[in-house]
Amino acid sequence: MTEERNSVLAALRGAPGFDGVTGFEEFERLGGLTNRVYRVEAAGRSVVVRIPGEGTEAYIDRAVEAHNAEAAARAGVSPEVIHADPASGVMITRTVPGIVTMTPEGFRGRAGAAARAGRALAKLHGSGETFRFRFELFAMIDDYLKVLSTKDVDLPEGYHDVVAAAGPVKQALAAADLPLAPCHCDPLCENFLDTGAEMWIVDWEYSGMNDPMWDLGDLSVEAGMDAAQDAEMMQAYFGRAPTAFETGRMVIYKAMCDLLWTLWGLIQHADGNPAEDFWAYSTGRFARCKALMQDPLFDRHVAAVRAG
Repeated sequence: MTEERNSVLAALRGAPGFDGVTGFEEFERLGGLTNRVYRVEAAGRSVVVRIPGEGTEAYIDRAVEAHNAEAAARAGVSPEVIHADPASGVMITRTVPGIVTMTPEGFRGRAGAAARAGRALAKLHGSGETFRFRFELFAMIDDYLKVLSTKDVDLPEGYHDVVAAAGPVKQALAAADLPLAPCHCDPLCENFLDTGAEMWIVDWEYSGMNDPMWDLGDLSVEAGMDAAQDAEMMQAYFGRAPTAFETGRMVIYKAMCDLLWTLWGLIQHADGNPAEDFWAYSTGRFARCKALMQDPLFDRHVAAVRAG
């Protein structure tokens, strides 16, 4: 713990107003799959300190992340960024009081949570902010495969076959007139902070300009939402029932986010990340992707996107 405290103190001292800090009034380790995240009180202020995980510089551009986090704060959906150092990857943000960090159980048990998340995403997507980086699904799959080619790890059996089977999806999305908006792109439940009245969103490592339906489809997967929760989220997001084109994209991205994050999990597995069993994480996501793509309704959603 002493080593952890010292590393957080060193990170804090690089931020405005904390240069002379020598200790903490409060110190709490928060969750995080790749990074070390702490909520601390020091110099009379409550802040969250994020120290990046080893190896993340291979696939995360910290300057882009800092720009996008600041844009999300301006949009009113993310806490104020107090300090961001692209060189070290350290980021310090204001603590949001009175929040609950969301989980799949939280999305099921907290009334209106799906709707609040939908409204928060709509606020972000409709903010008019411009994020740096274009989140391009199939290009990112290629990039992750290149990273994995340098590591000692096997792909799940049949992975390339499923990528090939996703060809019609790629074609339908490429042919569609898709809107682009500032998107989170990695909407883990734990990146949503609920006050009971509104949701805040944090962690902009993978953010970029993207089809906004990615965020809704990916969040649905991460939260294990059922059909009723999907409907609640989509209704709150649009303020109306979604069209077949909108629903089709959301469902397609449920499968495609698993296809992509399978590879991310394999990178964590190869790097020896101890946060969880990333081989099980990856194979589980891959199995879920295949199951959804093999559902007879999936082709209907692809057809709806193709029809526009």
